[in-house]
Amino acid sequence: QVQLVESGGGLVQAGGSLRLSCVASGRSFRSYVMGWFRQAPGKEREFVAAISYSGGSTYYVDSVKGRFTISRDNAKNTVYLQMNSLKPEDTAIYYCATDPSFKVPLNYYNMEYWGKGTLVTVSS
Repeated sequence: QVQLVESGGGLVQAGGSLRLSCVASGRSFRSYVMGWFRQAPGKEREFVAAISYSGGSTYYVDSVKGRFTISRDNAKNTVYLQMNSLKPEDTAIYYCATDPSFKVPLNYYNMEYWGKGTLVTVSS
């Protein structure tokens, strides 16, 4: 069993930055691929970014490439999502999740554990 807790969301103006964190507890953190997903009001949950077990490989959805950076610190059981140049369309609840394999883009239905999410609101 893995518990995931996200933090770092909030209200920011367009062009601003936020850094999300997701702390994991339970089974070995380094044995999981970590991903970030988001769900905007009235829309389906979508994949945002993924990072491999050691952090050596990353993958992003096209809409965030060059603006978002995913990273992880296995010693702290934490995955991060640095979000720069934020746009109003980035407004969503952001979730971290685990996947046993690095098959990207990560598929919502394959994710094993989920956090409860953190809300990001970008004003224009």
